[in-house]
Amino acid sequence: MSAAGVISPDGAKLPAWRDPQAWAKTSDITAVLIALSLPWSTSLVGIFVVVWIIAVLPTLDPKSFLAWLKRPICLLPIALFALTVVGTLWSDAAWDVRFHAVSPAAKLLALPLLIYHYQRSSRAMWVFVAFLISCSLLMVFSWIVALHPQFALKSDAEYGVPVKNYIDQSQEFALCAVALAYPIINLLRAKKILPALLLGAIGLSFIVNMAFVIVSRTALVTVPILLAVFALLHLRWRYIAVIACLAVVLAGLAWVASPHLRSTIGSFSRDYQLYRERNLPTSMGLRMEFWKKSMQFFAEAPVFGHGTGSTRGLFEQAATGSKLTATAQVIDNPHNQTLNVAVQWGVVGVVVLYAMWLSHLLLFRGDALVAWIGLLVVVQNIFTSLFNSHLFDFHEGWMYVLGVGIAGGALLKAGPVDAAPEQENDSSS
Repeated sequence: MSAAGVISPDGAKLPAWRDPQAWAKTSDITAVLIALSLPWSTSLVGIFVVVWIIAVLPTLDPKSFLAWLKRPICLLPIALFALTVVGTLWSDAAWDVRFHAVSPAAKLLALPLLIYHYQRSSRAMWVFVAFLISCSLLMVFSWIVALHPQFALKSDAEYGVPVKNYIDQSQEFALCAVALAYPIINLLRAKKILPALLLGAIGLSFIVNMAFVIVSRTALVTVPILLAVFALLHLRWRYIAVIACLAVVLAGLAWVASPHLRSTIGSFSRDYQLYRERNLPTSMGLRMEFWKKSMQFFAEAPVFGHGTGSTRGLFEQAATGSKLTATAQVIDNPHNQTLNVAVQWGVVGVVVLYAMWLSHLLLFRGDALVAWIGLLVVVQNIFTSLFNSHLFDFHEGWMYVLGVGIAGGALLKAGPVDAAPEQENDSSS
């Protein structure tokens, strides 16, 4: 493309701002900026997402895009968002609360756009590499803040957490560490030892940071599951046995060497006992209390739920005891994605949620790096959503939307796609 403009199909010169190739490249660069910003800032992500949508809209072919929307991988996220909107009609919450409860699901509308765009673009790996680089920088900064807390970027920073919170940080580090396993194994099989050692060192650095600086209990539970998924899909049984033994040895060494790790694991039992015996609002105790009450709310309205934004009001009605007890705590998020959906939209919502997860799991059945990244993102979201509402949380929700959308589009690019104008298919050149 020249600075003066591009040539239209009828031979007329068009201004550069009307060139779909330029808009496509702008979209890809903006997606990279989103990935770079995600570990650090929510406001920057919001700004770049708006810019990305503006940049990608001129590249859409309406007929082709509508055809993509009919696919379950695109239709089901839209259906879940539509349910949150329709659910405002039977909720007893104030209207401002209902509208506020719609916003966490709005990010799902970006999924069809991402899938559509990246089945035409060849720059999907730009985004994933940018995210890895950004998380690696955050990991280095985490060590610095652990040793020198004054360098944290917020006044109330937790130990070793320079920005945001330790749950978000652990999700990022866990995803990067396990995602690197695929290219490391492939590089070793190709006898490219030096690149494999470099990626291995980066992956190990994430694990060491989680072991010796800070890690969420959700990550402690889900990382072994993610590693098991990788081993079952990509390794032979004898290698699985060797790696399992090595993992046990390394875990034992980490247990002996890291007081923080021992404290985090020990808190499971301690929190449960304090909740059961003294009704104290510990982290585990609160989750159990929220889940128990949420099951009761679901039983009261099992088909369509209580409506969008109803959760907090239900917990207020069910609160008992003094303000310092677990049974008195009020929340608008039961810290479980299934229960979050079930309370508000009943069985209908749960069916849509699980159908979406299943459609995205089935999408990533191929043996390719983007298939592995997409599968990992979905599996991580499903299992971490046992302990949090991560699909609706800002940070983890965007990790899911970006990971599934970009990896899904890139994977579909290699297979049959819907017919589209020729210039669209060449937009990534």
